[in-house]
Amino acid sequence: MKRGLEHATACVRPCPPAWENRRVPPIPSPQNAARIQPNATPAELIRNFCIIAHIDHGKSTLADRMLQLTGVVDARAMRAQYLDRMDIERERGITIKSQAVRMPWEVDGTPHALNMIDTPGHVDFTYEVSRSLAACEGAVLLVDAAQGIEAQTLANLYLAMENDLAIIPVLNKIDLPAAQPEKYAEEIAGLVGVDPESVLRVSGKTGVGVEALLDRIVEEVPAPQGDPEAPARAMIFDSVYDTYRGVVTYVRVIDGSLNPREKIVMMSTRATHELLEIGVTSPEPQPTKGLGVGEVGYLITGVKDVRQSKVGDTVTNAGKPATDALGGYSDPKPMVFSGLYPVDGSDYPALRDALDKLKLNDAALNYEPETSVALGFGFRVGFLGLLHLEIVRERLEREFDLDLISTAPNVIYEVTLEDNTVVTVTNPSEFPGGKIKEIREPIVKATILCPSEFIGAVMELCQTKRGVLGGMDHISQERVEMRYTLPLAEIVFDFFDQLKSRTRGYASLDYETSGDQAADLVKVDILLQGDHVDAFSAIAHRDKAYAYGVMMTGKLKDLIPRQQFEVPIQAAIGARVIARETIRAMRKDVLAKCYGGDISRKRKLLEKQKEGKKRMKTIGSVEVPKDAFIAALSSDSAAVKDAKDKRK
Repeated sequence: MKRGLEHATACVRPCPPAWENRRVPPIPSPQNAARIQPNATPAELIRNFCIIAHIDHGKSTLADRMLQLTGVVDARAMRAQYLDRMDIERERGITIKSQAVRMPWEVDGTPHALNMIDTPGHVDFTYEVSRSLAACEGAVLLVDAAQGIEAQTLANLYLAMENDLAIIPVLNKIDLPAAQPEKYAEEIAGLVGVDPESVLRVSGKTGVGVEALLDRIVEEVPAPQGDPEAPARAMIFDSVYDTYRGVVTYVRVIDGSLNPREKIVMMSTRATHELLEIGVTSPEPQPTKGLGVGEVGYLITGVKDVRQSKVGDTVTNAGKPATDALGGYSDPKPMVFSGLYPVDGSDYPALRDALDKLKLNDAALNYEPETSVALGFGFRVGFLGLLHLEIVRERLEREFDLDLISTAPNVIYEVTLEDNTVVTVTNPSEFPGGKIKEIREPIVKATILCPSEFIGAVMELCQTKRGVLGGMDHISQERVEMRYTLPLAEIVFDFFDQLKSRTRGYASLDYETSGDQAADLVKVDILLQGDHVDAFSAIAHRDKAYAYGVMMTGKLKDLIPRQQFEVPIQAAIGARVIARETIRAMRKDVLAKCYGGDISRKRKLLEKQKEGKKRMKTIGSVEVPKDAFIAALSSDSAAVKDAKDKRK
């Protein structure tokens, strides 16, 4: 018989059909409540696992059913996507942050503690998944029974295999009319190397098969290994900043144990703190008597300095410290760089503090200060992709009440000069002058899964993006896997959108960095009345430089308000102008008062006006409004339209 924690009250809303007749077990009494305390749970009764899948394959919905079935969330508190805590996650319907939760589950009368981590599915948040995998012994590989295996499914599967995790293949959404469980079970079985009949069929929406999945987790996921008598060693796999309590650190205990009110040491920074509170998330924070081998929980020390809690660091006991730190995580390499500037220059210190606090919650964030002639003081920020950029900017604006301008994203280039000096360029303004010997750009290996009927459309798209076909395999009669080598700069902008458009939404994309290659690249400068505007500059392939110049000069002509004098907008490669637009001057009708008379009088007034315009053009400067900057650097057509309306 299986038994989870019981609700204190009856269900207010009708429960899903799969368990409406199920008897919910009683809530534990104070006498036996100690059995759910971590320090009272032997390591052999703990199971640490995560749920990995492609985006929108039902990870969070399945996690909801597990929370409800094990009784840690009652019916009144239950809501969809319970573990997605941020507003932006709930609005977009995607998981951005991994969330750990502890659940009780009984099998044959033996209580077990299940530590589950719900992970993101988008390729930009693979680093979150890799950290979660390092804290687990097993992984539930979830596949949509109506869509089948996607590119990110394969990527997450390979990550789990590299970490030697026990993999439990599961087909979700079997209740959908379009579900084809038999067909996709064979695909999964071929990948994982199991019998198709052993692939579990579940429905996160109705709850069908979730009990069997929890049983399989207890049966197949190995118990954590560690020495309870050794000095304490715990790996920090996540952390958040709380305004009132300071830094909250999430750890996985490998050896020994951690207890409240003892001194702990961060082994990389050697910082010493007192443990004010220690506990587990179930799914709300619950203080406990300590954490033992294999436990996943949180630590609160009251420290406000966000730099003293680094993801990947090892926590040990100050009185009996460990000698060797744990392996930690490899630092993620930023794929895309963009400048973030406050609209109001006085918000620069607030932006710096906001980035410090956000980095604690997002270990993949990298940034350094930079200045722009046009935009003032800001930061050069490294992101894992365009969605990561969009999410970080939105979080900074929402959570810290900032108004920001982000420059056009670009990647890292290595420029070799004729004297063999190598310059790393993360910003077009850093592009060196003089004679250049070679420019190298990063490339990626992309995996594209799509129906066979779209092979031609995908190949055409990849060729326009300077892609090289590396291989193609048919996973089944209807689905094909294509492997391309592509420049990173070509896929970080609109490649994914175009891929979805050309395949009617059926294609999926995953990519990983794969070194660099030499390319014929140039820097395209934008000049306003002969002055360089570094915010609009870009590094582009020579074949696409003209298109960028025409696009940017045309956009700026529509966005910049007319001046008292004529303003030329030029796009140039070095000293050669490749595109030009002109903003006509505003003219006053100086002949309005001339009702008649000799033409010489009118000509005299026009010549006088002409001289004034010429003098004004010599000493005048072009004022570019902030909204024009935002619209010009944005790919959002709505922002451009709003700026045009304001100008009118």
